[in-house]
Amino acid sequence: MGDNSAIEWTEATWNPVTGCTKVSPGCDNCYAERIVERFHGKGSFAVVARSEEKLYVPLRWKRPRRIFVNSMSDLFHDQVPLSFIERVFSVMARTPQHTYQLLTKRHARMSSVLRRPTFRDTIASIVGADIEWPLPNLWLGVSVENQQWADIRIPALLDTPAAVRWLSCEPLLGPVDLRQSLALWQPGDDQTWTGDRLHTRDVLGWVVVGGESGHGSRAMHPDWARALRDQCTDAQVPFFFKQWGQYRPGGDPARPCSWIAADGTEQPGWAGTSHTVAMVRVGKKAAGRVLDGRTWDEYPAIAEAVSR
Repeated sequence: MGDNSAIEWTEATWNPVTGCTKVSPGCDNCYAERIVERFHGKGSFAVVARSEEKLYVPLRWKRPRRIFVNSMSDLFHDQVPLSFIERVFSVMARTPQHTYQLLTKRHARMSSVLRRPTFRDTIASIVGADIEWPLPNLWLGVSVENQQWADIRIPALLDTPAAVRWLSCEPLLGPVDLRQSLALWQPGDDQTWTGDRLHTRDVLGWVVVGGESGHGSRAMHPDWARALRDQCTDAQVPFFFKQWGQYRPGGDPARPCSWIAADGTEQPGWAGTSHTVAMVRVGKKAAGRVLDGRTWDEYPAIAEAVSR
């Protein structure tokens, strides 16, 4: 936790909670688990712990920052009490100079907690003043690694009040059609759609895409990243390409290579289709974060985010 984060899309990390348990394939090679268990032993990451000391760290940061909330845990884990979640939100409410980037795989609890009729009032009571709701300095996101979890988590995100809603498609383990996931959302009677379901930045404000890095990482097919970029470009949704991960496109006989088809299956070699590509393992730094000749570092424009 601290300033000067190495995570490409943020500036600082804040971990009032540490520890987590796995819920979907995106968790299989969790970087946070590797870090914690390197120092505290196997199984230690499964212990979800709260820190009173770290809870108030953002109050000491006066310079505005983009802050990733709980890079080493999930705030909506069922072992985190509601009262502690409320206190975390109260700190965010008390520090409007910062922008908080909150990410979860616990879509159901996220939506349930933030839609509670008393949640806003409780935060205001802790702060000791009225607050704007949803918090204008909070970007609320869900992790999406493939179409299955996109179809589950995205509709839950859209049902949750937020100034900016975003997706972290990392590690991207399969193709994702955002229109399919958005079509599963059933807005209330007071909400209407105009045009294409993706052409509304007040519904989805940011998409981050990245491949997997570290031990045991899985290769990301280039077409999956390109498809999400193209969907975002067409819909004028900011797109951020974080990294290729351990693998980059292109064969190299001197290095370990993974042949991967567009459906995510690994092949023994080129399978006679243009949609099977060689991904060579070169490490995160060498693989870089250039997609089709350029970097993609787009961010939400807060002034254009519409709260519900």
